[in-house]
Amino acid sequence: MATIVLTVAGSLIGGPMGGAIGGLLGSVVDREVLFKPKGREGPRLSELRVQTSSYGTQIPKIFGTMRVAGSVIWATDLVEHRSTQGGGKGRPSTTNYSYTASFAVALSTRPILGIGRIWADGKLLRGAAGDFKARTRFRLHPGSEDQAPDPLIAAAEGIAMTPAHRGIAYAVFEDLELGDFGNRIPSLSFEVIADPGPQAAGAIAQALAGDVLTADEGTTALAGFAVSGASARAVIETLAGAAGGWFRADAGKLALLHGDGAAVELADMGAGEEHGRGRRDVAAADFAPRTLTLAYYEPGRDYQAGVQRAVRPGAGVREARMELAAAIDAAGAKTIAEAALMRFDMERERRTVALPWGSLGIRPGERVTIAGAPGTWRVERWRLENMVVLLECVAVTPGMPSAEASGGRVLPAPDLATGETVVHAFELPPLGSLATTPRLAIAAAGTGPGWRSAALLISTDGASWSPAGATAMPAVLGHVVTAPGTAPSHLEDRANTLVVELANGAMLLHDADTAALAAGANLAMVGAELLQFAHAVPLGGRRWRLSGLWRGRRGTEDAIGGQLAGDRFVLLEPDTLVMLDLSMQAVGTSARVLAQGVGDEDAAGAEAFMTGISIVPPAPVHVGIDDLPDGSAEIRWVRRSRLGWDWIDGVDAPLGEESERYQVTIERAENPPQVAETPEPRFALSSEERIAATRIVVRQIGSHGLSRPATLELS
Repeated sequence: MATIVLTVAGSLIGGPMGGAIGGLLGSVVDREVLFKPKGREGPRLSELRVQTSSYGTQIPKIFGTMRVAGSVIWATDLVEHRSTQGGGKGRPSTTNYSYTASFAVALSTRPILGIGRIWADGKLLRGAAGDFKARTRFRLHPGSEDQAPDPLIAAAEGIAMTPAHRGIAYAVFEDLELGDFGNRIPSLSFEVIADPGPQAAGAIAQALAGDVLTADEGTTALAGFAVSGASARAVIETLAGAAGGWFRADAGKLALLHGDGAAVELADMGAGEEHGRGRRDVAAADFAPRTLTLAYYEPGRDYQAGVQRAVRPGAGVREARMELAAAIDAAGAKTIAEAALMRFDMERERRTVALPWGSLGIRPGERVTIAGAPGTWRVERWRLENMVVLLECVAVTPGMPSAEASGGRVLPAPDLATGETVVHAFELPPLGSLATTPRLAIAAAGTGPGWRSAALLISTDGASWSPAGATAMPAVLGHVVTAPGTAPSHLEDRANTLVVELANGAMLLHDADTAALAAGANLAMVGAELLQFAHAVPLGGRRWRLSGLWRGRRGTEDAIGGQLAGDRFVLLEPDTLVMLDLSMQAVGTSARVLAQGVGDEDAAGAEAFMTGISIVPPAPVHVGIDDLPDGSAEIRWVRRSRLGWDWIDGVDAPLGEESERYQVTIERAENPPQVAETPEPRFALSSEERIAATRIVVRQIGSHGLSRPATLELS
């Protein structure tokens, strides 16, 4: 700084007088040559908006907490992943492709404490609780001087070619799933936490200048600030402007002053009058702007750009604009804008004071009071003429009370916790088209409302695992708290209720009228029973009471009453189930499923025993016997179909199998059972067979196996 250098040199050559003159000359050099404002640019708002990956891009220094875009400093090519689903008998397989990428983003050339939220293409990728919304591995290098190279970059580039980037804070994403971002690296921005709490503008300026600058206490507090621009001097001047401050040359350094404080009294103005030099000048009102607009970043609006406007009364049409690449709340920004506008207006008045040459020690930037003039003034210019010290002074703006302001309505990106994955696997009877191979249904959700999906693995032998794609939309699921007990399947169950607890509080259940139930609404898998419910009453704490039950739906009447507390509850809705076709060898074995979501440390598991209910017809119903006068009998029953579940008078349900056949087993007390087949839903018994029979078992023979048995006990 020329002021400091020439002050010291002048003192060595000419004593106090020489030091004062040297300081005067140095201040002129500083102001007009070294630190001339023209051509310097401090940080601007546009520098923080877009993530870059260009050589030579400036990386900011972060103070406080600030949202920054960062610069990509390393990246891999996209990695393709594929998974195949389906491919059962008569069904083509489907190959799904997904892509991931690994990359590193530089955030700050000053060490930081941590990272808060992360946005990707404007949506939250990482929430305030540190949970990621897309699957990735993440590491933060805070910018210490002893940090080691990142292991992923070292593995890809070789340890000898991998810099540790010491002194630079950067983040590394490993295998970030890109499906939500159009299979490209998204535009990221980071909530960087460099210091605890807001930072004073003066403290930031002092940190940038080192030991050549001291700052007043109590300068404007900034929640965050990103240091960038053409020079450190430009940034410090920007901070001084935000604080309403100015500089004064002290011994060996500069001081950043602002507002009222200790002042030198200029009591004798006679010298000015004697020399005709003491005067008061007031510029026209239009010299100062009438309105001032301040652009800034607002933490309460996810650090989006905000604008506050100050207007003074009186004449004038000029407008001024300030850009401050800092995080400030709306009230703080309004206060800065109003203070700056008042400062411009007050500085229209200038006082020139003439003092004896003994006042050479009064420096530019000094606070002074002037006899006969109210308030505090600062010395802006200093000159010596004919042994008379002339001080050109401008008024110091008094402290401003905090203004009231609003940043406007905000629609922040939703930050919903993902929680842990909950997965259920089960075999379903056909709900739509007929299956030709055993079909496993998988439903999943999370304990947090922000859960979206999980990767699936499946095993049918308990030893080998195969990728099975991803889960479908989150299902409404939970577990049984109070089981519904037993009831007939052909009447509405109005005696029992079912109490369930859902996986998270955002899940809802709804009522359904009779017409909606008949159309398939509110169908749920409860244990191994499919049932429907007419009424759902919330009990609090994620619990619901379900009543008006239709039991044993779609041929699951054998499971009625078999539920226990803790059994699964899954509401079957479109787009919430993954249906996997298994081989015919899977019938009679257990299929195991693993699901791992974004926030899971360990995969969630489920197991389903494959009975074949998805490919065989339902058991016949209404098995009865007609005893004839000659001692013979006819057994009769009603078939059911995988294609039709409604009872329509006068119309048979569609067959749904290649042919209509039944296996009839006649169990006898003293002889082995008799097994026969019939193409009709009836079977004749001779008088001898009728006498020997103790129980009749009827199964429909389907295209892929036998139905469950329908039995008739004989007396």
